[in-house]
Amino acid sequence: MIKIKIFKEKGFTLIEVLVGLIILAIGVLAVAGMQITSIVGTSFSNNITQASVIAQDRLEFLKGLPLTDVRLDTNNYPNDIKVGIFTGSYQANRNANPNYVTITYTISWLEKGVPHTVFFSTVKGR
Repeated sequence: MIKIKIFKEKGFTLIEVLVGLIILAIGVLAVAGMQITSIVGTSFSNNITQASVIAQDRLEFLKGLPLTDVRLDTNNYPNDIKVGIFTGSYQANRNANPNYVTITYTISWLEKGVPHTVFFSTVKGR
């Protein structure tokens, strides 16, 4: 009688390894997709922060002008400044009262062909 020894080998089969690699690849692709979304969101956040700083700075400059300055007469003032991709404009409105003026400062820019706008408004009085 011939004795045949059967060795039970331990380890993974090729199919188990392939299934594991497919699951890992799907997970890595999901993380890569989230990374791209995160980069786009960070870029937009950076632009809106820069636009806000520019608008606030220009608004503070206008608030520092004397109330009698011609730059605070009721009117629209387009293209007040151009900083990089940002264009600033403002509107002054006296509302028929010479003792105060409402100033609205707007910053606009294009990001990937999509227009964006940030605006701030304040009242300057005597």
